[in-house]
Amino acid sequence: MKKTHNINIGNSIIHIEEDAYEMLTIYLNEVKQHFARNADDFEIVTDIENRIAEMFAEMLSVQQKQVIGIADVQSVMQQMGSVKDFETSEETDEKYAAPQEYDSIKKLYRDTDQAMIAGVCAGLAHYLDLNVKWVRLFTFLTIFIFGSGLLAYIIFWIMVPKAKTRFERMSMYGEEPTLRGFANSHQHPLVKQSKGFVAEFFEVIWNFLQGTGRIILKVIAISITVFGSFLILALISAAAALFGFWDADIFSYFPLNIINQEYIPAVVFAALLLFGIPVLALIIFSLRVAFNGKPINKAFSFGMLIVWLGSVVFGIYYVAKISSEFKEGAEFTQNTAIRPFKEYTLKADFTKFFTKEDSLNYGIDPQNYKERRILDDRDDDFDAPRNIWIRIEKSEDGKTEISQNYKARGKTFEAALKNAQNVHYGFLQQGAVLNFGPMLWLPKNANWRGQEVALTMKVPVGTQIRVSRSLHRYLSIYDYWTCNDNAGDAEFTDWVMTESGLKCKHLPIEEPKKEEE
Repeated sequence: MKKTHNINIGNSIIHIEEDAYEMLTIYLNEVKQHFARNADDFEIVTDIENRIAEMFAEMLSVQQKQVIGIADVQSVMQQMGSVKDFETSEETDEKYAAPQEYDSIKKLYRDTDQAMIAGVCAGLAHYLDLNVKWVRLFTFLTIFIFGSGLLAYIIFWIMVPKAKTRFERMSMYGEEPTLRGFANSHQHPLVKQSKGFVAEFFEVIWNFLQGTGRIILKVIAISITVFGSFLILALISAAAALFGFWDADIFSYFPLNIINQEYIPAVVFAALLLFGIPVLALIIFSLRVAFNGKPINKAFSFGMLIVWLGSVVFGIYYVAKISSEFKEGAEFTQNTAIRPFKEYTLKADFTKFFTKEDSLNYGIDPQNYKERRILDDRDDDFDAPRNIWIRIEKSEDGKTEISQNYKARGKTFEAALKNAQNVHYGFLQQGAVLNFGPMLWLPKNANWRGQEVALTMKVPVGTQIRVSRSLHRYLSIYDYWTCNDNAGDAEFTDWVMTESGLKCKHLPIEEPKKEEE
């Protein structure tokens, strides 16, 4: 059993064996004695100790052990080099002036010493051995290619670390990470350029955030965490509610009736992950900001990213499959003659439509429900987008009729035509009163595929028409709102068919000018 020591090197606590500790102490003392002649000796030695601490930490992590041994110290000394390289002062000066060639392996860092904003372009310039002005010019030009340059800059800003320590800056320039390299680096320090207004502005903002702004950030982070937690609960509750209503008719209402019945479980689950994972990531990040927590485990982060990308792929897949069922369109028209009157009244009929199956399920007996109506209470709600359109036009042949045009979409023309034929819509004439249904009806478990009914009522010139307020939203009449405003609080607006089209009787009707002889 070997005796161990706990040492503080490079602001890191390292467990080291006693013989390794003695060897490291001798090595560091030689380094300190050699660099004592240099005005920057303290900074050089500090950088060297920081690098040795980083190397020890890497060894402990890679080898999965807790204590540094003598072999580890020998390995570090071999990589960093010996102080004997600097014994002869003349040779040392020559080496400082013209260092030996080093097969550099550069690492990509952000150079904030030469930054205009975040040091991304300067870091790339060092890595690619280019002049920084050309990198900045290229980045600026790519901004105009659909913003790709700006997006790439932000991604690099987030993913590429900043060169903080001298070793990181040496790696960024490709300098030799040995005692010779540290000495040369201090002999020829990295030049700091003017950061410019933008960089200084961001630096002021950062300093503010580090001070007073940190409190504001914590308040914002806590607020985001609370709001995000409620949002996560809402998403889970919504998904649970949808699955809980599986046997109900909720999936027959728009927009849920767009989704095919067999796709619903996968779509709901993918949507939950698609929106839930970004919110969860935002909550975790906010908690870290608010309470100075440790970075999230990389494996967990990549796992969430993979699951989220999977939900995106599934979402795109099902969106594409559903969208393909809107590929073709079909429509058909049928004309219905109505009894002629000099004046018509148009109303919305809110009588609920029942199929034969519904009548059996609800026990609707024609004898019991004689002269009674079951009304649909969804006066202002729709199970599909507004899909009833009513136009009133002049009849060219003097006949009064209503043309019903049924439209729908489908994956093929046959499917679209079938969807249009399955639409149920009705209007009822009771004398001079025409009752129009406020919505169309689809068969049970049918999907919404753009079904639409356009009705055109054609009446002779001079026909008087009264329109109920309950029907106004379905009318395609250009000046209806102006007519409605002039009608005051009346339940109906009054219209008359003229040679030039339908005119509001609440507005002055301009008589056609007679041609001068």
